[in-house]
Parts: sequence; C-alpha cells; structure tokens
Amino acid sequence: MGNVSCRLKVKMGAWEEKTIPPRETIVVEEEKKNKKVLVCFAVWLGVTILVAGLLDLFLHGIPLGFTFPLINIEASVSMVLYYVAIIVAAVYIGVMGLKELIIERRFSVEFLMAVAGLGALLLDYRFEAATVLFLYTIAEYFEGYIQDRARRTVEKISQVVPEKARVIVGDKEASVDVGQVQTGDIIMVKPGERIPLDGAVTEGFSHVDQALVTGESVPVPKKVKDSVYAGTLNTGGVLKIVVTKKSSETLVSRIIQLVIESQKRKATIERLVDRFARFYVPIIIGLAVFTAAVLPLVFGGGFQTWFYRSLILIVVSCPSAFIISVPATVFIAITIAAKRGVIIKGGIFIEKLAMVRQVVFDKTGTLTLGQQAVHRVRRVDISRAEDETIMYAGALEQYSNHSIARAIVRRAVDRGIDLSKVKVSDIMEIPGKGIVGMVEGKHVAIGNPEFMEELGCDCTEAFEVTAGDTHTSVCISVDKTGWATVCVVDEVREDALRSISLLKQQGIRTAILSGDKEAIVEDLAKSLSIDDAHAEMLPQDKLTCIEEMKYREGLVAMVGDGINDAPALATSDVGIAMGAHGVDVALEAADVVLVHDELAQIPYLIKLSQKTMGIAKQNIAGSLMIKFLLGALGLLGLVPLWFTVAAGDDGLTMLLLLNTLRLEQIKS
Repeated sequence: MGNVSCRLKVKMGAWEEKTIPPRETIVVEEEKKNKKVLVCFAVWLGVTILVAGLLDLFLHGIPLGFTFPLINIEASVSMVLYYVAIIVAAVYIGVMGLKELIIERRFSVEFLMAVAGLGALLLDYRFEAATVLFLYTIAEYFEGYIQDRARRTVEKISQVVPEKARVIVGDKEASVDVGQVQTGDIIMVKPGERIPLDGAVTEGFSHVDQALVTGESVPVPKKVKDSVYAGTLNTGGVLKIVVTKKSSETLVSRIIQLVIESQKRKATIERLVDRFARFYVPIIIGLAVFTAAVLPLVFGGGFQTWFYRSLILIVVSCPSAFIISVPATVFIAITIAAKRGVIIKGGIFIEKLAMVRQVVFDKTGTLTLGQQAVHRVRRVDISRAEDETIMYAGALEQYSNHSIARAIVRRAVDRGIDLSKVKVSDIMEIPGKGIVGMVEGKHVAIGNPEFMEELGCDCTEAFEVTAGDTHTSVCISVDKTGWATVCVVDEVREDALRSISLLKQQGIRTAILSGDKEAIVEDLAKSLSIDDAHAEMLPQDKLTCIEEMKYREGLVAMVGDGINDAPALATSDVGIAMGAHGVDVALEAADVVLVHDELAQIPYLIKLSQKTMGIAKQNIAGSLMIKFLLGALGLLGLVPLWFTVAAGDDGLTMLLLLNTLRLEQIKS
C-alpha cells in the first residue's frame, strides 16, 4: 500500500541518487522515513494488543477509578494503552493520506485506514481499531520487502560499478571520479577489478566476466580493439582501455535507466486498473456514507451498528490490492528478464508479447552469425589430403581481411595446421576477385572464376564439382592447377533450431525475411523448420510483408540486428533486436533487446509474458471477488472489521504479491 503514486519508484543507491531529479529524491527519502515510522508503529501496536488484551482478560484492564469526561467510559490501563497507540498511529497515517487527498485529489489507502481505525475507536471497538492499524503497518513492511526483490537486480548492477577510475596520464596513473573521466582518456584495470567505464582495449589481454551485463556464464576473452563494458569484472591480465562513453552514457547506466523508465510505459491492463480505481473508491465510500446515514432509517437498528458496518465498506474500498499487484507483476517480469540479459522497454511490450502469434526473423546476423564458415571442401583429386589443400590456402589467406579468407584460416586452425611455419611471399590481393602469392615456393591463387581465368589457372574441373551449389565458392589453385573449391556459408546460430522448435510448441508461426538469394533462404528455412521464407527483399518490401502478416495472423514480433532492420522493427508490434554487437543502436531501435544475442530467450520471453498477464488478471479477478464478498457480508453484519482488513485488504494485497513471485519459477 503506501503512497501508490510513488510506490514503484526504483531506489537505486548512491549511483541512482545522482541521476534522480531533486524532487524525486525528496519523495524517495520521505517514503523511506515513513516506512521506518510505520515499522515502529507495527511493533508498538502489536505490543499494545498483546499487553492490553492480557490485562483485559485477567485483570479487567486494571481500572483507574475515574471516568473519561468526553467519551464517558471508565478509565483503565488497557484503555489508555489502546487509545494512545491508536490515536497516535491513526493521526500519523491519516496525515499521510490527507496530503495525497489534497495534492492528488484521490483517496489513498492511508486515509481510508486512518478513518477506519478512528471510526472503530469512536465506537469503542479498541481491539478492532488497533488490529486494523497493526495489520496495515505490518503489511506495509512486507509489501515493500516483496517489491524490493524486483528492484535488487537493478541495484546489483548499479552498486558494482566503481566510483573511481585509474586514469593514465603520461607515465603516471591517477585515481579519478568516473564522472570526471572524458572519452578518449586511457584507463588501466588490474586483475580482480571491475571496469569503471565502457571502452575498447588498447593494450593487454584478459578474460572478462560479463555476467552482470550480458548474462554470459563464462568469462569472455578480450584483446586489443575488443569492446568492454562498465561493471564487468577483469579476471585475468592487466588491460589498458580507451574510454568511449562517459559514465552517464555507459551500457550499464542506459540499461538501468531503461528498466526505470519501463514503468512509465504501462500496459493496457495497468491503465485500465488505474482508471477503474478512480471510480471504484468514491463509489464505495459513497455507499459507506449511505449505509451509516440512511440504512438505519430504512431497516432500523442503532446508528452505532450501521456506522460499524460502513467502516467495513471503507476498508473494502481500499484499491491497494489490485492497484499495486498489477504494476508489481509487470515490473517483476521486466526485472527477471533484465537478470537474464534481456531489456524490455515497458509493460506494454509484455502485454503484446503475450499475444504475439507470429515471430519473423531476419537472416544475416540474427538466425546466422553474420560470418562465413567453410561448409565443404570439394577436391578434384580425392586422393590428395584436404589438410594439404587447406594448408596452402590458409597460409595465403591469413594475410587477407576478407570474410572468406578468415573462414578458410579458421578451418586450417581447427584442423591443427600451424600456418606460422609456412613460408609465404609475393602476396597480391585484388579486391572483389581473390588473392595470389607464393607458398612454399609454389604459385597459389584463390578466387572466383574470372580471377582464375585472368591468372591462367585451370579451374574448370574444380568449379564443375560445385555446379548447382547455391552457396559462394572459390577455387584453390596450386601451380595454376585447380585442386579444390571451398564452399562457404553464413554460420547458423547454435540455438536457432531449438528456439524455432520451442516457438512451434507454443503454437507460434515463424518466418524469415531476407535480402539474400531465394535458394539460400529457402535452404535455411527448411533446415530450421521455419514456416515461411521470403527472400530477395528490399527494406520497403519487409515493411509491406510485416503489415500483411499483422492483418492475416495478428500481432507480429520482428527479430533483427537493430541496424539495417530498424524500419522493420518499428513496423512490427514488438521489435526485438540482437544487441551483442550493436547494443547502442539496438537500445534505440527496438522494444526488446537481447543483450547476449540468445535466440532461445524469445520463446522464454513469450512464456514469461503470457504468465505475467495471466497472473495480473488472476490478481484483479481475485481481489474484486473477495472485496465484493466481504462488502456484502459486512453489510449483513456477518464479519468483523479486523477480519475485513486481514482478508480483504492487507492480507489480500500480500497474497497477490506472493502470487506474483511465481514468475521467478518459470524455467527457460
């Protein structure tokens, strides 16, 4: 419960407080202070109920021998204990609620609880009044504890980022606040230290634990020119890093900010609950006033009886159960996803993911790694060992930066060939055609048919063995004789097949949209069991195709690399970007970012979203049903006030929040 309007503000610790506007900082500090006071009240009220109850039971309250003039009740020690504790607690809580009533013009839970407590005391229902306030204060603590579990993921990220950086100036190093470090500065990070800022390695090699940011379970090797992120742990050697982002622009700070801002992008169901509460509370309060003022005249009975029943309606009118539980459910889902390296930009996308009927994938860089790999080596003379052919090719290609060259070199390394011992000379590379040189004294050329023809190499037979192959092939010629052709393909991600299979199990259709050749796209679709394949598409064609799918299938999610797919991501109902190699662009272009490029997270996200919306609807339906039932029983005088608070407000709110924690049990 508490101040609903600011209840879900994320409290981040020292780093976050530097970024929160002053007014919000004051609100957060005031809320912390109120929480501490309410915990004290909970202890005080609990002790009062126990001690005063025992005094009433065994010593008749210990009479004091006089009567209070205003209320005309015999004074006793137990009565004094009750009245002091109830009045002090109710007035403090009531002032909190009155502020919200004046400023935001709505009835807060605090105001309603204070009215219920003081009203019960006016009728001399001391136990009920104390119990109402006790249950409220104790529930306030537990609700805060449950909701804080959702915030700890973000707090964990923010609190591990170092506040100081070791900046290299000339031959010396200086400890500088991270906020003062500028882009272009060189910082040094020793083994066992966390990297304070985003940057690129300029010197050194190490393994960096990126689990905090990307969710990777194994430390990642980092060499010169590799990117590193603030908050990640250097586990190996000394690294010198050129800073590429200021402290306020790092990946960690942007992830934190996105998680915080995600609360502002409310799902439709959250906005519906907010609107419903604005009408529900005044109506029930009006009914409570009607009960106290009119029903005694209609049905008879004393004013005290109907006033007591009206207090039950006031307690029932508290909207905290569904107002808090629904946003808390959505926010917990967002933080669970963040813990797994997935950034969701708002509750609205949780709601949409739960209704997605088709997932569309880009090919290059999404279903595939976007890098070439040797698919097959077709030898003209099968008696000649493949390793010999790859040795000549790899030795020459190690001096090229072309993607096919890198694929051939990786093939040689994978087969255990030591290229450093091979003598290579007279290297000449013709962009777009191939490379030629001398390897171990032999003329070696690698390239396309036109290049081979220009060099006078006989590769006719070599290319004949690849006839009909849709993938890219190059010829390897040794001493101007074609020895083999190397077929390269864009390597498919390891988890692509599993992800598609899981989506099919969830009843979701899949499709590929690609600008690649039709035969290549169809071959990939067949190998992954994807339902639809669309090839040779321009960016505008992708937009048209997605619009048609939305009309035909329903909600569509698009998965791309976040760079050239930005228009398609924006057109889809939910844009999901691969973020490992382009996090900055992905954060801007998409609604959901897979920080570590794990396609297997997509079926998990859909499952998480469906469970989230299911729990949110359960919480709404359950809270309204219980409140209406207790309201009816209260009007009939069949339930006491304290039970209404325990079952229909504070207890119900805690129960719904505990129901929300079931999201953490969802397995990938």
